[in-house]
Amino acid sequence: MASLPKRIIRETERLITDPVPGITATPHEDNLRYFDVTLTGPSGSPYEDGVFKLELYLPDDYPMTAPKVRFLTRIYHPNIDRLGRICLDVLKNNWSPALQIRTILLSIQALLSSPNPDDPLANEVAEQWKGNYEEAIKTAKEWTKTYAKPE
Repeated sequence: MASLPKRIIRETERLITDPVPGITATPHEDNLRYFDVTLTGPSGSPYEDGVFKLELYLPDDYPMTAPKVRFLTRIYHPNIDRLGRICLDVLKNNWSPALQIRTILLSIQALLSSPNPDDPLANEVAEQWKGNYEEAIKTAKEWTKTYAKPE
């Protein structure tokens, strides 16, 4: 860990000693900038009871640039495309070095509670979300049961 910036070491230690409810982030032993993340779907959302796997990578110029995060578990969501990329302002133009890994993960968890079909990354999903909300929720729940089963 000595070759990592102090900030990354502090953030990693805090993620392990003071975990965010419903979120785990574990660094790889061979690359401490790469994290395996699990995120529990928020209660009351169509993703409830799902356990989603994500990957998070801290670029060399972190915290001046945002972490790279993507879903590895398939998810039916207007702001997450089929490659797992996430449309979230704090990962793009609203990134600030004041934000931390845990803040980003909390923002992603919040995005599962309140999708924004008006700023989609998955256009077909967003159109269904707007045009037939009940069917979109039903599909999101089915995908959660199929792909995000707890192990």
